[in-house]
Amino acid sequence: MAKVLCVLYDDPVTGMPKRYARDTVPTITRFPDGQSAPTPTAIDFTPGEMLGSVSGELGLRRFLESQGHTLVVTSDKDGPDSRFEKELADAEVVISQPFWPAYLTAERIAKAPKLKLALTAGIGSDHVDLQAAVERGITVAEVTYSNSISVAEHVVMMILSLVRNYLPSHEWVKKGGWNIADCVSRAYDLEGMHVGTVAAGRIGTAVLRRLKPFDVKLHYTDRHRLPEQVERELDLTWHPDVESMAAVCDVVTINCPLHPETEHLFNAKMFSKMKRGAYIINTARGKICDRDAIVNALESGQLAGYAGDVWFPQPAPRDHPWRTMPHHGMTPHTSGTTLSAQARYAAGTREILECWFSGKPIRDEYLIVDGGKLAGVGAHSYSAGNATAGSEEASRYQPA
Repeated sequence: MAKVLCVLYDDPVTGMPKRYARDTVPTITRFPDGQSAPTPTAIDFTPGEMLGSVSGELGLRRFLESQGHTLVVTSDKDGPDSRFEKELADAEVVISQPFWPAYLTAERIAKAPKLKLALTAGIGSDHVDLQAAVERGITVAEVTYSNSISVAEHVVMMILSLVRNYLPSHEWVKKGGWNIADCVSRAYDLEGMHVGTVAAGRIGTAVLRRLKPFDVKLHYTDRHRLPEQVERELDLTWHPDVESMAAVCDVVTINCPLHPETEHLFNAKMFSKMKRGAYIINTARGKICDRDAIVNALESGQLAGYAGDVWFPQPAPRDHPWRTMPHHGMTPHTSGTTLSAQARYAAGTREILECWFSGKPIRDEYLIVDGGKLAGVGAHSYSAGNATAGSEEASRYQPA
């Protein structure tokens, strides 16, 4: 029997909801490309419940304990004295979410001789040192597509929030004001702007489709070019590299995975090639952007705004400069963990565990590393290597 170590974010400060704002969430059976939604044999939760926090346990306890396995759930994940580090030594399976990642560095993997499966409840496995996982023969899997549309919706919301100067305008209302001139001094129409996505996978393509009705000029760059039919349908302009696309765009949305090739891709050199007053939306990974270069570009006016919900490390320390830089629309990493999304990635986590413990193959679209190499969607989207360096800074976070 196996020990499953699950790291989830803390419960709401007021306790778990006694009643939810809505009674149901829509049931999604297939995603836009035809891939079926997660198909576990059963679930032990009600969709729409809080599943991603500690008390929610991803709805896994009854299932795992009925099979004789041990489930340990904690939010204490950072530093050598954390419960995660102490429990890791004899864990066979580690489950983590991108929103509150348990960083599986090479050093931690070396301390976990029984570890065989690192499972991301959601999308994005960069919190695992993929090179170390390859070398140790650890399987890495994630619930691909489970929250892609959730993130795409968040991107569109943040683009409009920045361009229309929504957040400062809302603050004037809260302060009792009616300061129209202050509100509109940084407000523009999105219509007619050039908007480009770095990567046009599931999330990037969903963003493009949702922006098409806004009568913007759409651009993309990706290592895998989209079919000509899709380019014609959405009237897309393809660029062979990020630099050539960023140079012509008013808004750039980052939707690529974090790996050694994309780490600090957006830096001072990149910003110098962009239009003055461009906006950047980053719901991919914080480390794709150079932290201090973002701050400097906003302060100088080279960037008109930066919004996203991804930081490095996560959680971000209280003194992280993105918390206080001008013209930002940052949130905690929430885009992919709506109550709707939680139901899908919790079901997908159970599906993967059912396959793992019964010896059945895990879907290719869920695999990142398998058999000592990048596999499945991982071979398509990632490059081998380590993107966890510096993650120890997460231990500096102190809740407000």
